[in-house]
Amino acid sequence: MNGLRARRRDVVVGASALAGFGIIRPREAHAATALNLVLESEVVILDPHVITAAITRTFGLHVFDMLFAMNEKGEIKPQMVDAWEQSSDRLTWTFRLRDGLRFHDGAPVTAADCVASLQRWAPGDPLGRMLLAATASIEARDARSFTLALKEPFPLLLQVLGKPNAPLPVIMPERLARTPRTERIREPIGSGPFRFRADLWRPGNVMVLERNPDYVPRAEPPDFLAGGKDVKVDQLNLRVMPDQTTGANALMAGEIDYMQYLPFDLIPLLERARDVRLLGLGGLHQFQGNFRLNHEAPPFNDPAVRRVLWKLVDQQAILTAIGIPPQFQARQCGSFWMCDAPLSTLAGAEIATVDIEAARRELQATRYNGEPVIVLEVAGSISQTAAMVLIQNMKQAGFTVDEQVMDWGTVLARRVRRDGWSMFAVYSNGTDMMSPLTHFYVASTCGDFPGWSCDDRIPPLLAAFAKAETTEERRRLAAEIQRLSYELTPSLMWGQFTIPAGYRTRLRNLIQSSYPMFWQVERTS
Repeated sequence: MNGLRARRRDVVVGASALAGFGIIRPREAHAATALNLVLESEVVILDPHVITAAITRTFGLHVFDMLFAMNEKGEIKPQMVDAWEQSSDRLTWTFRLRDGLRFHDGAPVTAADCVASLQRWAPGDPLGRMLLAATASIEARDARSFTLALKEPFPLLLQVLGKPNAPLPVIMPERLARTPRTERIREPIGSGPFRFRADLWRPGNVMVLERNPDYVPRAEPPDFLAGGKDVKVDQLNLRVMPDQTTGANALMAGEIDYMQYLPFDLIPLLERARDVRLLGLGGLHQFQGNFRLNHEAPPFNDPAVRRVLWKLVDQQAILTAIGIPPQFQARQCGSFWMCDAPLSTLAGAEIATVDIEAARRELQATRYNGEPVIVLEVAGSISQTAAMVLIQNMKQAGFTVDEQVMDWGTVLARRVRRDGWSMFAVYSNGTDMMSPLTHFYVASTCGDFPGWSCDDRIPPLLAAFAKAETTEERRRLAAEIQRLSYELTPSLMWGQFTIPAGYRTRLRNLIQSSYPMFWQVERTS
């Protein structure tokens, strides 16, 4: 998520240098129809139930499968499920799995696997916890059918089971799903279109996903995460690059087939490169940048101090400093739920007007006494650039700032502590931030999630949103939740933007999405 920024003077790396970094295909990983891919980062955590990291979600979508899935229109469609029915009182749902579902170890997928998987996933996910609260029981009826009984109607049930947001409600064998959530599964065995090759995994170099020969795709055409996942290549080699410059050179040289995040300052060169195409989409396929605040430690345990920051976040200045070309920017966006999205609203956004002098006056009126704001920065990332722009404004307004530079893994480790940090910058897929129920920093209100923001008025509104029967009612509730979120300040949006992917023209039928998806794609010579 926090990719390194490339520097133009480094664009001289040739194939011989690439071999030195270990990104020429290892002999044991060679396949006639292998795709060489560079994703946002190395896959490290292989358990899709336990983390919100997008790279683990990408891994999970290829290796595991879900009961339902979202299409391009945001509609929820069946995936592993063949048929389902709801009782007349809307309290009992019965699901039947489709034929031919098998795990990568050869075992058939059963209803007991589904029950155990949902029970493991739900407690760690905001939407999952809402579903649990409304659930009376979930039980297998036979090998292919299970029943979910509710205490009260839950209109968003299918949306929860088919949500594209991490942590994903993927299905795994019951024996793995019995692993406590405090532990990671020992082996990532799913029933998805690709299977993980542990024997070919070279951490720091390459991860290999192999086509699952037993996978039976749905008959429908692919449609975002829904539809048929008809795999037409033998193997995916997920390459690890030392930096984005090396990846961009490998793409232009034809050493790799796809790169998820292109460096912004090399986009003009990549646009002119022979046999390279750029993929940059708007709306929900864009990203939202956020500064996550720690409400447990000074100075941001004081809501008045937190609210001063809204006058210091200059989205346009941040996006410009990062070097995002105008065609890949959204203008100043005040919606927590993304702009150009179904729930976009400006409720409460009047507070977010850049005014350093006004911020200085407001800060002086608070109890802030010069305590250091500890900012965790990911070295060389666009998030670090975003933080640097905000920090400059913060210092002008009177904040004392302690910048601490590290890698993303260290940020993840540090943020679980309730002290020792004040904020960090991050960016997330629009599909994660488009709703109050999935926005990481709003959906987790009053929950045990790093940052620990809490306003007791918000959880009941989130519950009401989940029960709302109409789009109009959800929009009204989303606006009210946003108004309160501006007061609470769980995070501050630092911009909405596109990070274009790049791919070689030898790829055909690549699904057009900000999510990397490699079913359906073909590779020509």
